[in-house]
Amino acid sequence: MTPSLELRDLRKAFGKTEIIRGASLAVAPGERVAIIGPNGAGKSTLFNLISGRFGATSGEILLHGRRIDGLAPYEISRLGLARSFQVSNLFNRLSVFENLRCAVLWSLGYKYAFWKFLAGARDANARAEEVLHMIKLDRRRDVLAMNLTYAEQRALEIGITIAGGAEVVLLDEPTAGMSRSETARFVELIREITVGKTLLTVEHDMGVVFGLADKIAVLVYGEVIAFDTPEKVRADARVKEAYLGSVLAEAQAAAAGH
Repeated sequence: MTPSLELRDLRKAFGKTEIIRGASLAVAPGERVAIIGPNGAGKSTLFNLISGRFGATSGEILLHGRRIDGLAPYEISRLGLARSFQVSNLFNRLSVFENLRCAVLWSLGYKYAFWKFLAGARDANARAEEVLHMIKLDRRRDVLAMNLTYAEQRALEIGITIAGGAEVVLLDEPTAGMSRSETARFVELIREITVGKTLLTVEHDMGVVFGLADKIAVLVYGEVIAFDTPEKVRADARVKEAYLGSVLAEAQAAAAGH
């Protein structure tokens, strides 16, 4: 089976400093993968390489078997890969529905034309309504994005990410800044809206990682030192030494307490 996303000996250097040092990874279709690692491990750089914001120094990135390294972000997006960011990136003075419709338009083939009225874009409106329901913001449909709660803004951003129908979704710290109850609801939302999609997420909350991921990739100093099921990663001596340690113990204790 062709991986949905594959990295082959991927490297990225800024000047003489190498941040990604030969990372290799193959993510199967429909798999949910959490990327973890200490601060400075290169997680955000890896996402920037995959989504086309940075160019690789060497190595290959393949989406459904097709090389995408060297393509612009919008070209990668049109091939079916979408990414959210750590900081909410919304049109604050547009409503929830209008934000979603903007995300849908290009994927349905609409081009910019100032004389066209979007009320007649029935397919775009229907898709925006569908995503609105998926992210459970129906009652907030006409609220300006700037007036949403933080958790609602994050939900809207994920809705925008999936609105175009991407099959591979990258979420960068989706639960950062949320309370425990908000995080629990948000993890369930992510599970629901990514059914059938391939998901990569960078996440520091180990409870979220072990609760959401089918597999975990551990990135340390720009290299993937482990890639396996949560159970096997949890027991990996290299991972414990390089990263998890007491953090893992705390997460396990918290999970046992629930």
